Amino acid sequence: MPSDAPLIDAALADELTTARRRALWVLSTGQVLSGISFGATVSLGAVLAAAVSGDDSLSGLATAAITLGTAITSVPLATLAARRGRRPALATGMAVALAGVGLVIAAVAVVSFALLLTGFALIGAGQAANLQSRFAASDLATDASRGRDLSIVVWATTVGAVLGPNLVGPGEMLGGWVGMPPMTGPYLFTVLGQAAGIVLYLAALRPDPLLLAQRALDARTAAASGIARADRPVAARYAMLAVVGAHAVMVSVMAMTPIHLMHHGAALTVVGLTISLHIAGMYVLSPVFGLLTDRWGRLPTIVLGYALLAASAALIGVGSDDSTIVTAALVLLGLGWSGATVAGAALLTEASAESLRTRRQGRNDALMSLLGALGAIAAGGVLGWVGFNGLALFTLPVLVVVVLLVPLGRR
Repeated sequence: MPSDAPLIDAALADELTTARRRALWVLSTGQVLSGISFGATVSLGAVLAAAVSGDDSLSGLATAAITLGTAITSVPLATLAARRGRRPALATGMAVALAGVGLVIAAVAVVSFALLLTGFALIGAGQAANLQSRFAASDLATDASRGRDLSIVVWATTVGAVLGPNLVGPGEMLGGWVGMPPMTGPYLFTVLGQAAGIVLYLAALRPDPLLLAQRALDARTAAASGIARADRPVAARYAMLAVVGAHAVMVSVMAMTPIHLMHHGAALTVVGLTISLHIAGMYVLSPVFGLLTDRWGRLPTIVLGYALLAASAALIGVGSDDSTIVTAALVLLGLGWSGATVAGAALLTEASAESLRTRRQGRNDALMSLLGALGAIAAGGVLGWVGFNGLALFTLPVLVVVVLLVPLGRR
């Protein structure tokens, strides 16, 4: 707590501290369960889309449907959180995703591509809940802990992201035992993970962190505890720009990396290692960026993240024919994304008045998903036009603009 903590009612101060620690544990556990659930979903989405449609060129629509579902549901879930709290919002997102998993399994059984894409779109609501959970970690945080708290929940994603894809084989074997359609067995783990997450949020996320923060504000103690402050709309918009820009750049380059490497003769093992190291860069060091965000500052950490993104683009620009250089660039790409998004999310939260905070957070997540999808789609055309090194260099103007606009983050 800040030095003016004595102004807070002692009982409420203790409740805030205890609730903050409990919320971090619950949210982190929920991220692990979600990561396990969606690991299988992401791994098999393109395969199922190609198998059900009978056309390999339509395989990318599975990921597009999930991303679109995330964009569409982010704002409604944020609105629900503002009105009813984080607990029902997170549980609802995961429940909708659970229904989507059921539709995906049914679609494979009846060979319906439209039903399959509908199911994947509903699964996007679970991804929206995952994105919201990092903001839930900051509801009760102070200025001194906001970046760290947010980054801990982001880091927890690593566990599920690593375990999830490795459960595909065992899941398919289990699915065969219970008579599930081909290639849907791994979704057993998705169902179990989603159901466990719903129960976890409903039973353990008590008191609700957002409702408790609002109660503290109503009691006129939030200003003393660092939970709320005056609205800074310009800084909030800049924070959203920093997060969305970093995400669009990351997705655009990452999505084309497997194609580029395979066109240059790289083995699937090299492609898999490159993407795995990239994902590690995105999440493993997020607590470090959280500490930097709290101790060094939000804006300097955003600039550091963008410098890492620029270094990644420069490496690809001069060494796109070398798989080792591309792998190193993808690690830097993940690290840059982590630094910019952790610091940007912290800035967005503290720059927004309590009454506007969840709405802006939802809008931020919707824009992240939408522009990420558009970036991935556009990247294919750019790759065919100027190559992989040209694609990377195409991102530099975005990086430069965001860094030049840093003064807006102080307003």
